[in-house]
Amino acid sequence: MGHSQADKAASHERILAEAAGQIRDAGLESVSVGRLMRSAGLTHGGFYGHFDSRADLLVQALERALRDGAATSSFADGPDGPPAYADSVRRYLSRAHRDARASGCALAALAADVARADDGARAVMSRHLEGAAQRVATALGTEDPDRALFALSALIGSLLVSRVLTDPARSDALLAEARRQLTALPGSAATSPPKPATPV
Repeated sequence: MGHSQADKAASHERILAEAAGQIRDAGLESVSVGRLMRSAGLTHGGFYGHFDSRADLLVQALERALRDGAATSSFADGPDGPPAYADSVRRYLSRAHRDARASGCALAALAADVARADDGARAVMSRHLEGAAQRVATALGTEDPDRALFALSALIGSLLVSRVLTDPARSDALLAEARRQLTALPGSAATSPPKPATPV
């Protein structure tokens, strides 16, 4: 790869990393092309050398955000293989995760935005949702894709609502109840016995 091509690739990665972080923190509609290019140290005019349109940028940034989120998910494989289901549920539905919007689960951070987005963005997230549901299924010890998708939806929904609630005690109680319900799903006891549902 020539020097100019290497520079262009590095710039492209810088733009994507900046955009992915921004949409995880503030949503898809927060992205301003001019502001994004300035923050990446590039000119507004250089944008079309990297992306066909703002919609193209958003799809690529969404892909990056979701891929980065999957790598650090509480359901991602560790050095010893898939994590125990109940342990993953407790990490996902924790105070720490609730309070880490910008670095937490990108599915939860962006699902509401993507539900209103174009087909390209929805296709990207749909694929990542199916991948995440498969990781949940492995941890849960089930071959039922519907049960795994339900569990994933309950995880995402509970985390999202806990972030909306303004009463910290009410938010904590929701997380605790969601942990209790999700660790009681059939099959979950086989991977990790439930522990008392106290906020962490």
